[in-house]
Amino acid sequence: MSQTLTALLSVSDKTGIVEFAQALHAQGVKLLSTGGTAKLLAEKGLPVTEVSEVTGFPEMLDGRVKTLHPRVHGGLLARRDLPEHMAALKEHGINTIDILVVNLYPFAQATAKLDCTLENAIENIDIGGPTMLRAAAKNWQDVAVIIDPVDYTQVLSELKGEGLTRATKFMLAKKVFAHTAAYDGMITNFLTALEAGSELKTEAVPVRAEYPEVFNLQLNKVQGMRYGENPHQSAAFYKEAQAVQGTLSQWTQIQGKELSFNNIADADAAWECVKAFEECACVIVKHANPCGVAVGATPLEAYQKALKTDPTSAFGGIMAFNRPIDADVVEAINANKQFVEVVIAPAITPAARAAYASKQNVRLLEVPISKLSNALDFKRVGGGMLLQSADNIDLVGDVKVVSQVKPTEQQMKDMLFAWTVARFVKSNAIVFCKDGMTMGVGAGQMSRLDSARIASIKAGHAGLSLQGSAVASDAFFPFRDGLDVVVDAGATCVIHPGGSMRDDEVIAAANERGIAMVFTRTRHFRH
Repeated sequence: MSQTLTALLSVSDKTGIVEFAQALHAQGVKLLSTGGTAKLLAEKGLPVTEVSEVTGFPEMLDGRVKTLHPRVHGGLLARRDLPEHMAALKEHGINTIDILVVNLYPFAQATAKLDCTLENAIENIDIGGPTMLRAAAKNWQDVAVIIDPVDYTQVLSELKGEGLTRATKFMLAKKVFAHTAAYDGMITNFLTALEAGSELKTEAVPVRAEYPEVFNLQLNKVQGMRYGENPHQSAAFYKEAQAVQGTLSQWTQIQGKELSFNNIADADAAWECVKAFEECACVIVKHANPCGVAVGATPLEAYQKALKTDPTSAFGGIMAFNRPIDADVVEAINANKQFVEVVIAPAITPAARAAYASKQNVRLLEVPISKLSNALDFKRVGGGMLLQSADNIDLVGDVKVVSQVKPTEQQMKDMLFAWTVARFVKSNAIVFCKDGMTMGVGAGQMSRLDSARIASIKAGHAGLSLQGSAVASDAFFPFRDGLDVVVDAGATCVIHPGGSMRDDEVIAAANERGIAMVFTRTRHFRH
């Protein structure tokens, strides 16, 4: 560095700030600071000047006013290439500020607490911080502005050389505007969710609506794509700024081609489905629908059972496991000459990676396993967005046996397995299962009757017998005809929500056919 620089540091997140300040001081950078940050740096023996000494005013109004002053904002906003700007600084005795390190009051953490009052939320709205950040980011060519401790290392490295590059300063400025936008979005989401009259009871815990009047969501671009669902469509993948741990967006790609739009969509369907099982499970998805699901003692057994459901549809599918996979699974896939687009697991052992090394086009993804799922689902419509809570419950209350025949323990187990799978099948959904594996899946038909027929036909094509199987329907049977189809195919027990005007007719049909029937009293439409 050829000139003395000044850095202003004021952070709520103290991660790495002492070490960063020490490195700046070692390079001759003058340190300014406020409040708790200034106290911390002074305790560590660093020569730090309080901003109040620069402004000539003490921190005021319980800290609400600290940096809102021309001696701060003039130093941040003055363009060094404009003589009139520099002359104005000289006239008023204002020094430039060349580096700004700020992160904001923890509004998200404060309001995440269910007992957060409106007063507490308001006091956690930062004013001076965003104002300084925006000022510095606007003047990015002259001021390096840092909000993320991750960037300390790069900044220090460049300062030790010929100084910060324009590319780095512009990158930092872009991060600032994204950060302040997200911060304002969080505040808006919180405040517009509060019940009317909350402003009159600032010391009370306000009632929050499930959905705010204005909803803000920030997404960060992860990668562009060669095309979207079809080659004539462009596409990109974005990740939520606050993505839920264990969701697909947390993937690490071990090998393989770049993921496509359809790969990611299908991989998400497979991953969410396989996470729903406590037992070791394998899920194979094709065109957003499970075409084979099974549990087993090992990932290999689960895979072998899942593949039997529909080996034709499994060709070119997405495969997900909820346990780490080893080479034996890969060797079985290769022995079956099965073409697979993506394999997902919590861990892929070195032996499994080596076994797939010869098939470099296959995409291998590791995703940390977690039962957590997104709290909200989104569906884009023309000119708007539908938001809903995620369908992440298996059953509401206890199931109700409504037939004269009571299910055996094994039948109940098979029905609950089928019901779990049905949650991830496009409606109308009919799923045959037996002994911890799917036997036939009917998906996405306009008629539940057709879904029942297709599921039984696909089982036949796979050479599977449906005798003694369990069936799950994602919604009620509106007529007995669908029930007759699955019983004719071999089902001996059926699980579905119930709730039809013709429930009595359907229950009577179950009794007539001598099968067990269970109502869940909750529906699993998936569109």
